[in-house]
Amino acid sequence: MATMKDIAEKANVSIATVSRVLNHDSTLSVGEEVKKKIFETAEYLNYKKHISKIAKKQLRIAIVQWYTESEELNDMYYYSIRQGAEKKIERNQHEYTRIFQNVDKKNNMKIDGIIAIGKFSDEQKKQLQEWSSMICYVDDVRSMTTSDYVIVDFNQATGSALSHLIAQGHSKIGMLAGQEHFSDSTELLVDPRYESFQSYMKKNGLFEEKYCSVGSFSVESGYHMMDRAIRELKNDLPTAFFCANDSIAVGALRALRDHGISVPDQVSIIGVNDSSVAKYISPSLSTVRVPTELMGETAVSLLEERIFDQRTVAKTVVLATELVIRESSK
Repeated sequence: MATMKDIAEKANVSIATVSRVLNHDSTLSVGEEVKKKIFETAEYLNYKKHISKIAKKQLRIAIVQWYTESEELNDMYYYSIRQGAEKKIERNQHEYTRIFQNVDKKNNMKIDGIIAIGKFSDEQKKQLQEWSSMICYVDDVRSMTTSDYVIVDFNQATGSALSHLIAQGHSKIGMLAGQEHFSDSTELLVDPRYESFQSYMKKNGLFEEKYCSVGSFSVESGYHMMDRAIRELKNDLPTAFFCANDSIAVGALRALRDHGISVPDQVSIIGVNDSSVAKYISPSLSTVRVPTELMGETAVSLLEERIFDQRTVAKTVVLATELVIRESSK
C-alpha cells in the first residue's frame, strides 16, 4: 500500500508538503503545478486515504447572483437556478453564502469556490477571479477559457418552437425579444433567442423585421410590445409570436385579450422557461421548458469536480430544452 513517503519521493517534495496538499491546507504556499503533480502521483500510486479524505471534505461556496434580491423576486428564472444550486449544496452537506448585486462582496470571506448566476462583465469576472479561481458561471454565454460554464441550448429552444409553428401552417411569425445589461451598465446584451430567431427565419425565407420588437423581460414590456404591434401592423399582424420568456408572453396574451383578438384562433403564442404560472393562466401557455434547477445542480457538480479532482481544463455544459404545447398555440 502506498504511503505519503512514496508520494513525496516520486513527486520530489517533502512529506509535509504532500500531507498539507492532500488535506487542502489553504495556508500552504505552493504552485499549482506542484499540487497537480502531488495529486497525480497519489492517483497513480492508488493512495486510498487521499481519495476518501477529499470525498468527505466540506466546501464553502459563494453563490453570486447578478440581480439584486428584489430583482430576483421578479424573475423566477434566476431564482429557480439559485434554488437548484442551494438544494444540491445542502444534499452534499456543503455550506453556502448568498451574495446579491446590491451587497458588497466580502473578499476576506474564506470560500472554496463560486457559483456565479447571470451575466457578468469582464471587469466583474476579473473581480470574482481575484476572490477565487474556482468559478462556475451559469447562464452566461460569454465564456472564459479558465472557468466552467452551464448554459442552455437556445438554438434548440428557438428552433423547436419555430418548427412547430411552421408545421402548423404559420408563415407570418413575429418575435417579442428581451434585452439586458450588466449590473455595472458597461454593455447592452443581445438576446441569444433573438439571434437564433433571425437566423432560423432567414434560412426559411420568412424573416420580417417589422414583426419583431425588443423590450425588457417583463410582463409590462410584453404588453406594450404586443399593444404596439397590434396598433401599427393592424391587418398585417403575424398569426404567431415567439416570446423570449414567459413573462413577455403573459403580457402579450393580456394585450391580445384587451384588443379582442382570440388566442390561439387568430394569434398563437409560445414563451420560454415554463415558469410555474405557465399552465395556470388562461389560455394556458405553450412554452419551451428550460431545466433551471438542473442548471444550478450541474454548476455544483462541476465545482465539486474542479476542486476534488483537481481538474485544470475548463468545461462548458450545454443543457437541452423541451417544447411544451398547451392552449395558447396551434
